[in-house]
Amino acid sequence: MHSNPHQLSAPLPFPRRTFLKGMLGAGAGSLAASTPLFAQSPRKTGDKVRLACCGIGNRGKDDVLALHATGLCSIVALCDVDMGAPHTLDVLKKFPDVPQFQDFRKMLDKMGKDIDAVSIGVPDFAHFPIAMLAMSMGKHVYVEKPMAHTFQEVELMMQAEKKYKVAAQMGNQGHSEANFFQFKAWTEAGIIKNVTKITAFMNSGRRWHGMKVNGYLPEQPVPASLDWDTWLGTAQPHAYHKGYTNGDWRSWFDFGNGALGDWGAHIFDTAHEFLHLGLPEEINSLKADGPSDFIFPQASTLCFKFPKRDGMPALDLTWYDGVKNLPPLPDQFGDAVVDPNIPPPTTGKIDTKAKTMAQGKVIYGEGLTFKGGTHGASLEIIPKEKANDMASKLPVVPKSPSNHFANFLLACKGEETCRSSFAVAGPLSQVMVLGVIAQHVNAQLKFDRASKQITNHPIANALLVGPPPRKEWESFYKL
Repeated sequence: MHSNPHQLSAPLPFPRRTFLKGMLGAGAGSLAASTPLFAQSPRKTGDKVRLACCGIGNRGKDDVLALHATGLCSIVALCDVDMGAPHTLDVLKKFPDVPQFQDFRKMLDKMGKDIDAVSIGVPDFAHFPIAMLAMSMGKHVYVEKPMAHTFQEVELMMQAEKKYKVAAQMGNQGHSEANFFQFKAWTEAGIIKNVTKITAFMNSGRRWHGMKVNGYLPEQPVPASLDWDTWLGTAQPHAYHKGYTNGDWRSWFDFGNGALGDWGAHIFDTAHEFLHLGLPEEINSLKADGPSDFIFPQASTLCFKFPKRDGMPALDLTWYDGVKNLPPLPDQFGDAVVDPNIPPPTTGKIDTKAKTMAQGKVIYGEGLTFKGGTHGASLEIIPKEKANDMASKLPVVPKSPSNHFANFLLACKGEETCRSSFAVAGPLSQVMVLGVIAQHVNAQLKFDRASKQITNHPIANALLVGPPPRKEWESFYKL
């Protein structure tokens, strides 16, 4: 599959029992399949979803607690490569009697028959193998954003969702909150129409800001509690350093997708879906401060060009990140739009009174301009005089029937459909991955939407697939 890095290929037919035997040789422990590895029958409507959780610290912890708080699931297994580390203790204390694993392969092998769904709150690069194995076993999956690390991985995950007929939700809370239903209602009513320009920005401090590196970090002793080999997963071999773990992985091209992968889904997700953006035909790197082969730029500006589609005009989406790389904003922009339910980024606070806000968007439509924040924050028409004029003409926006976590679990039970399914979230994630590639090579990229290839930059095109996985992880790309 990876012999030609310039080719995105369909998944190969691959017997899963052979796959599990292969993993046994790769040191994954006892993997004789204890249950038939086929999609399970839907459970009775009243049953709780039996949920296994991969990643139980940091953001993974938040997912576990939020899913459990719905009352729709029971936690039946916990998995973390650093089980017992300080950031895992809250979940371990809350669920002291739940079986614990350090390797998701062992967990799925040993407990497959007792698991209906899997939550995946681990670093970006590690989403793919867990999700693919779980889906191939008929398990529903809740995966943090972005869906995966590479364009090809997202493509294969979309194919797997369809093939295995599972509920698959990308964690993108705004897709179940006010902004989702407002954007849908306003586009259907023609309030938001003929959009030609979107400005999206994330100007909070990030972990890599101020970092200077000339290569990978020096080797440190691996903590006794950490399964470093399983942490690395599909990635190329790296010597352990604490600077790759606990959120710091997001700084590195090898492991994360930067500010764009972290916040893009929360900022322009609804515009992407309801304006039918799909994939861009061009991505221009307009600015990349402190370019590096290893970590993300200190600041970047990207312009995604989307063609005419479905009767809508061509659209330019311009992305700004970096603390001082502030976007141009309308004169009467006013205060920030902030969703009160979201935490601030891992570094820095959200300043609601700033001329610019830390994260958000401006949408330029026919006759109207809108400002927005992130996640579930509603759009506002600007200036205020125009908003007052429009107030009586706005459609009623329905309330959400379920939050994002409940929506996923109800989809597992067959009662709702995932609002951020892989079919919806996949192209959005691929837009973000294309932006990361443009940041990496700092160039203008031409993208063929039909063949899904970058046509003017062979190195960038090879990054659609990325480096081949370590040998013992190749099989995940054939599920």
